Amino acid sequence: MTRPAIEVADIVRRKGKQFLKRFKAVVNYQQLKAYRAIERCRTAALGGHKDKCEGCQYEAPISYNSCRSRSCSKCQAQARRRWLETQRRDLLNTNYFHVVFTLPHELNPLALTSRSTVLDLLFEAVSQTLLEVAAEPERLGAEIGFLSILHSWGSNLLPHYHFHCVVPSGGLSADHQRWIPTSHPMFLLPVPVLRKVFREKFLDGLCRLHQKGLLNLRGPAAPFRDPAVFEQLIDKLSKKKWYVYAKPPFGGPEHVLRYLGRYTHRMAISNHRITAFDGERVSFRWRDYVHGGKKRVMTLDAVNFLCRYFLHVLPKGFVRIRRYGILSNRFRKQLLPLTRTLLAAQGREPLIPPPLPDCALWHCPRCGKTMRVAQRYTAAELYFAGFDTS
Repeated sequence: MTRPAIEVADIVRRKGKQFLKRFKAVVNYQQLKAYRAIERCRTAALGGHKDKCEGCQYEAPISYNSCRSRSCSKCQAQARRRWLETQRRDLLNTNYFHVVFTLPHELNPLALTSRSTVLDLLFEAVSQTLLEVAAEPERLGAEIGFLSILHSWGSNLLPHYHFHCVVPSGGLSADHQRWIPTSHPMFLLPVPVLRKVFREKFLDGLCRLHQKGLLNLRGPAAPFRDPAVFEQLIDKLSKKKWYVYAKPPFGGPEHVLRYLGRYTHRMAISNHRITAFDGERVSFRWRDYVHGGKKRVMTLDAVNFLCRYFLHVLPKGFVRIRRYGILSNRFRKQLLPLTRTLLAAQGREPLIPPPLPDCALWHCPRCGKTMRVAQRYTAAELYFAGFDTS
């Protein structure tokens, strides 16, 4: 993939100070930390290194180090690859379903002011919904496992909280003696049931948080301090049809990694979606899902663009990719080998997917052999060598 002409870091360096000045009252520490990381990413301020070919001994010019922030649109390639390597080892030889759970936009003010509290509740409501509905004897009657991936943005960079869940097409029986496949290769669980259970679990949990005073009812969430207003919100949402969508299963386990590579370890917008920046306004591609997913170009004031971007910086230590059921960290060492054995008894031998390409390496432009780091430089060394570290 070619290098994009415009990057988020370029906009941050050009308009970042205006962004901080305009929104200094609402920018939190984590957002400020992400801003500083992106501003310095791949500049002399973070130091650098020089690569050398292990074949012809060609030396490349000094490369500046990356910030490695999870909020940077450019620095998650290696973290993504390490994570995907783990998922590759854990793949089961069965189909996988993709289920999407979406938080109604009426709850965005609470999600913005009580990030960790509301998002943890979302994770809990989604996981318990899938686990409990799948365990019902009239449904699947099995103990399932799945991955949940949080996205807090829409294509237009506005808040849009939703979960992408990757679910194997089956689960273990209650006694762990057999693998129970789904009743139909194209059907996992009834969406109307998932929708209803998800809505009830989340609203019940939200009411408990409100009663205990655990919600930050300031700023855009201030109206919900009034119990009557909060009750009206709950009543409205309890009658609303929540969005839960079960997509058709992937073509096979090998397609799961390709899917996960697109949805994990990403920030609100990739640099390749940015089409223009004239110093004041930013244009980027987006999909208008209200009108059939049509591709459009949106133009925003650069400061407002940065405001939308940094809205999606997560709280410190918040985990946005979580495992549940038989795939959870607590049980997978015991249950994954058992699951593979039970699948093999049904004619599905353990899957050995091909290794991921080694994108961590880059190759010599002269002889094609691997380039290795030959020397590292601190920011101070680059400064005294005449490089701009400001």
